[in-house]
Amino acid sequence: MAPESPTNVLFVVMDTVRKDHLTPYGYDRPTTPGLEAFAAEATVFDHAVAPAPWTLPVHASLFTGMYPSQHGADQENPYLDGATTLAETLSREGYDTACYSSNAWITPYTRLTAGFDEQDNFFEVMPGEFLSGPLAKAWKTLNDNERLRAIADKLVSLGNTAHEYLADSEGADSKTPAVIDRTQEFVADSQSESGWFAFVNLMDAHLPYHPPEEFKEEFAPGVDSAEVCQNSKEYNSGARDISDGEWEDIRGLYDAEIAHIDAELTRLFDFLKREDEWDDTMVVVCADHGELHGEHGLYGHEFCLYDPLVNVPLLVKHPALDADRRADQVELIDLYHTVLDSLDVDGGHPESAGDEAVARDPTRSLLSESYRAFDGVSSPDPGQRAAPDGDYAFVEYSRPVVELKQLEEKASEAGITLPKESRFYSRMRAARRPDAKYVRIDRIPDEAYRLDRDPGEIDPVTDDEDETVAATEAALRRFEEAVGGAWTDALDDEVTDDSVAEMDDEAQERLRDLGYLE
Repeated sequence: MAPESPTNVLFVVMDTVRKDHLTPYGYDRPTTPGLEAFAAEATVFDHAVAPAPWTLPVHASLFTGMYPSQHGADQENPYLDGATTLAETLSREGYDTACYSSNAWITPYTRLTAGFDEQDNFFEVMPGEFLSGPLAKAWKTLNDNERLRAIADKLVSLGNTAHEYLADSEGADSKTPAVIDRTQEFVADSQSESGWFAFVNLMDAHLPYHPPEEFKEEFAPGVDSAEVCQNSKEYNSGARDISDGEWEDIRGLYDAEIAHIDAELTRLFDFLKREDEWDDTMVVVCADHGELHGEHGLYGHEFCLYDPLVNVPLLVKHPALDADRRADQVELIDLYHTVLDSLDVDGGHPESAGDEAVARDPTRSLLSESYRAFDGVSSPDPGQRAAPDGDYAFVEYSRPVVELKQLEEKASEAGITLPKESRFYSRMRAARRPDAKYVRIDRIPDEAYRLDRDPGEIDPVTDDEDETVAATEAALRRFEEAVGGAWTDALDDEVTDDSVAEMDDEAQERLRDLGYLE
């Protein structure tokens, strides 16, 4: 534990927020004056790399300290099983713990909320009574059968699908004020002598963008959020084009949503200061992934590992860290160890028989003098084995079955056939360092870029013409070996009507209730 370490932790994930739209990262629009003020007393990291480009595997990594291929929570198995979470460890150590979000992936369905004493998901289409009982049983039944996992994917994607298609244009999809209110209540009510751990996920910057009017008028005046394209699958499938002017409107709405997040975070920070909790609280603010707005011909955060998705904002306030900028590369999975280190909790004790629990590792703690000195680790994880010098970060993206199904539907409606040998059907892994990236893709040619010369990842290079890229590919190869081999086989599983017949009656009934079966 660092000297004079705070006894509390506030961990904030700004869902889908790309760093180049934030004032502390040089954005020329005043989207985040609150974060700019926060940055004056925090460390701002220029190269923080997410372990995946979407919510579920990233949060599972934050809560377990494992890479996605280790914890296994992804779209083909959207359920965190067999791993002890950070909240379970801290609750056992006597900390008051709470999780508040409006993200449909962060629920007991996926077990991401395991261990939190207090939790609430504010997503209206998934009411609290759906998070336990028969529906949860049906969900687990589906996941236990390998042939049925695609149906389970549909089940867990209900909330996010409804969020995209059903949210109205009056800003009603924003639950951030309620999340902040509940977090304040939790802090005020905490009685633990050990301290508290509060985790919040703020969803405003996730599609669709319907910001509150005051922020829309500042950043997207005159834009009707119901008229612009709010469905990324329509664009990605080729069913709809987006003009330069419409992209400008979309980015304006996105900025307005970020400004709303910033205002609510400022309200929470001010509350902690008034309650004399600020100085005794480590504060982590990051994004789980970013977003694409037409770059590389893509919209949203699927089907690629480009930097606007995986090089995310990260700001940390802790007395052991200087209020400064850092240009060295860090990984979001290091935050698991950083929280344990700040609270002087060892971890590594399984919550249940058969669970895997990751112990605190000082070489992965931002607070440690031995941070990323992996060469001396006795039981290295896959990233440490692949890059003992600590110079590389690793990203994994399994087959995006939920988004792919929606993409296929939009393409079919427009009379478009998606090529099977495309990025849409591909699994990807990447190794990254600040000056280079190499992406292995299982259906199309690999991609590699010199980020120092080509930060927009426009001009690919090959490993046989660039030594830096070659070294990055070699690091990726070592990582692949450490996690069980490269993804080179093209998966093409289908769910048939015969699969449904294998489900028990209760599981089938629950799917009928949700409209998945007739």
